[in-house]
Amino acid sequence: MSAVFSDLISMAKEQAEPQRLLFLFAKPESSKSKNNKISRGHLAPIMCVDKLPDEIESFEKFSREADSIEKSWQFIFVAGLSGQNGEAPTAEAAEPYLNKMTNDLVTGQNIANYVVIDRAGEPIEMMVN
Repeated sequence: MSAVFSDLISMAKEQAEPQRLLFLFAKPESSKSKNNKISRGHLAPIMCVDKLPDEIESFEKFSREADSIEKSWQFIFVAGLSGQNGEAPTAEAAEPYLNKMTNDLVTGQNIANYVVIDRAGEPIEMMVN
């Protein structure tokens, strides 16, 4: 398992309240200017999923599961959603947060609150120009 991904899962399990992990899969897209000289890019969301930490066995298995749905992803944005009173958040409770993650990426909002990892499970530092 990727050390970073493994650490994320371990940290989620160690929190005082049960966690639900939120994942947004994205891929780079580029477009050229009218004169085909300047290429600009952005990240496009592909799919979202939420899981309890205990539902994730390894980064490799998680990646294969994602690939079985869509293979073009290159990055995963990760966030945690904390439960209350010893209960983990439900999948329904996670939905608005997954929508927010998607909107943050699409609209160019601050994504510094998300951990971003690549296909190898390595951390990525995103910079905005």
